[in-house]
Amino acid sequence: MMTNSITLTKAPFRADHVGSLLRPDNLHRARNEYKEGKISYEQLRQVETNEIKRIVDKQIEIGLELVTDGEFRRTWWHLDFLEHFNGIEGYVPERGYQFQGVETEKYQIRNTGKITFPTDHPFIKDFLEFNDIVAGRAVAKQTIPSPNQLFHVGIRDEAIYPDIEEFAKDVIQAYRRAIQLFYDAGVRYLQLDDVYIAGLSAPNKVFEEGGYSREQYIDLALRVINGVLEGKPEDLVVTTHLCRGNYQSTWLFEGSYALIAPTLFVKEKVNGFFLEYDDERSGDFQPLEYIPREGARVVLGVVTSKNGEIEGKEAIIARINEAAKYVPLEQLCLSPQCGFASTHHGNKLTEEQQWKKLKFIVDVAKEVWG
Repeated sequence: MMTNSITLTKAPFRADHVGSLLRPDNLHRARNEYKEGKISYEQLRQVETNEIKRIVDKQIEIGLELVTDGEFRRTWWHLDFLEHFNGIEGYVPERGYQFQGVETEKYQIRNTGKITFPTDHPFIKDFLEFNDIVAGRAVAKQTIPSPNQLFHVGIRDEAIYPDIEEFAKDVIQAYRRAIQLFYDAGVRYLQLDDVYIAGLSAPNKVFEEGGYSREQYIDLALRVINGVLEGKPEDLVVTTHLCRGNYQSTWLFEGSYALIAPTLFVKEKVNGFFLEYDDERSGDFQPLEYIPREGARVVLGVVTSKNGEIEGKEAIIARINEAAKYVPLEQLCLSPQCGFASTHHGNKLTEEQQWKKLKFIVDVAKEVWG
């Protein structure tokens, strides 16, 4: 019971992080050996478990009040979760995602039938094991892709779902079931990672598919999230991370949150927004004026996870104070703008630099909020 009340009053935390952590070399090696048939799945899983134990201890040691499993059992932050839904499969397309200056490894998902959430989804078991490792020493945070990730062009099979609204209905029901199963497994802090919504706010993105305008897609995205969260348990904290893409230190979208702020910041029923503000692509803090007072917390991603250089403490405190002109200081928190390894490839920094960044965030948060 105590953990729940801690979570309720404090998550998202003053010093928080998005979730993924750099995979160590021995995990990369074990994964390759498993692919080549040199070790069994059980042996791979044991390597993952050992590394999760190590990074849980490390997160607690540097002073974080929440811990994640670093997404160490995943290859991608989103595809591993989504491909286990009934009615979705993973496949290798002709091309990867086109990031700034780089094409990603080729892997994607597609809709193959009616969408539901399976009781035996592997992430439920993964969380139970992770939570046992944490053993109440911190709040165990679970990260999953937002339901809106299923609305990217090319995923929905229009022969199965001619109407996007019917598709949305089934996605909402599948996610509601997922949330209940995670809750039953002990999750009290859940994060929905959402690149799709950041795309809706990118001024240069063209909307012509499906006959909806940008405004209609923004409205649909809001209805999907709020539909998923309807009737959620009261002591479950849900945050969302609005991500502009993160692959080997590159990015996908640019543009401020101005186009979505009047709708999503005002009406999305989450407990917190993790927002990216680590470079000039992010725009200014003005869209934050739409965040309701005493509403969702805003977790400022003003520390970058894309390189290992430690930002100046005074500069980061100045940024927090700047944001506080739009959202009261007591409603703000601090984190990196994204994970350190949204995919197994990881960003271009060392593990030592990653831990220094997270420790820096803990130290700055103590100074600002006490």
